[in-house]
Amino acid sequence: MQGSRAVLARWAHLQQHNVVLLPWPYYVYFKLYRNFVRIMRPDDANVAGNVHGGTILKMIEEAGAIISTRHCNSQNGERCVAALARVERTDFLSPMCIGEVAHVSAEITYTSKHSVEVQVNVMSENILTGTKKLTNKATLWYVPLSLKNVDKVLEVPPVVYSRQEQEEEGRKRYEAQKLERMETKWRNGDIVQPVPNPEPNTVSYSQSSLIHLVGPSDCTLHGFVHGGVTMKLMDEVAGIVAARHCKTNIVTASVDAINFHDKIRKGCVITISGRMTFTSNKSMEIEVLVDADPVVDNSQKRYRAASAFFTYVSLSQEGKSLPVPQLVPETEDEKKRFEEGKGRYLQMKAKRQGQAEPQP
Repeated sequence: MQGSRAVLARWAHLQQHNVVLLPWPYYVYFKLYRNFVRIMRPDDANVAGNVHGGTILKMIEEAGAIISTRHCNSQNGERCVAALARVERTDFLSPMCIGEVAHVSAEITYTSKHSVEVQVNVMSENILTGTKKLTNKATLWYVPLSLKNVDKVLEVPPVVYSRQEQEEEGRKRYEAQKLERMETKWRNGDIVQPVPNPEPNTVSYSQSSLIHLVGPSDCTLHGFVHGGVTMKLMDEVAGIVAARHCKTNIVTASVDAINFHDKIRKGCVITISGRMTFTSNKSMEIEVLVDADPVVDNSQKRYRAASAFFTYVSLSQEGKSLPVPQLVPETEDEKKRFEEGKGRYLQMKAKRQGQAEPQP
């Protein structure tokens, strides 16, 4: 009874602050249209009650798509829709559980001639106690595509910065992500192949693939897949790889930059493949590749649509981190990917340690 009263009290509190509450499968938008609220349901989580990282990534992308599309149509001219081009590294700072409320806020932080940078923050709230905590911070890049021709990229209305430094810092971030996108754009021919009777703890033992036919519910009104749908499928495959490897409860710890190399259209068959690339004592790095096959268009061949690295950790029933079985790379390619993953791990570890050190 006390729990029910607390929920009703929280409901009344939100209504007093001009939040219109819809039935729980739907999103709730504030007046500024930069925030939305959603309660986490059982089908959003794994068997241990932890919300899937893919569910959170999908909410993040939807918030970014709304604010960037709205901005790109803020001036008179050709109408457009903002398409996701890239997601910078995203850390999952704290787990979210069933019954908690996700507060997602989005803000445009930089615009170039043809792209929009959006910063998205996710807070989780215990509606019984009112306690809130930051769970995610993400940076996303969008490009405006014409409604008349989705292959045409339009110009972005400029934003007004409160300080000159903001524009200069944004330009540096833009140039850095542009360079990295060019370096990682294509990995054609790098396909995850099944291996018969693999040994435990090898790459082949845990590698997994998911084949999905893109339907209308996956797409925008203009016929290409929502970036959030792709990210959710990528996280699902990465989670399967991690669970197969360590056979425990696993959660997403971080996602390295997700690059969207090309649009995926309605009617395509997409193959999402995941393989373990590196393990530290308590984390696993999984590479996820998305290939699209336009089966209804014989003029276009299979192509690489997206790629990313996901990091997972293993948890006990009490939510404590567990040691991870060490990966056994067998082929020369697997050993090379292992060393590359180790380099990314050490680089990020050094960055976190540098941020944790007190400033003089």
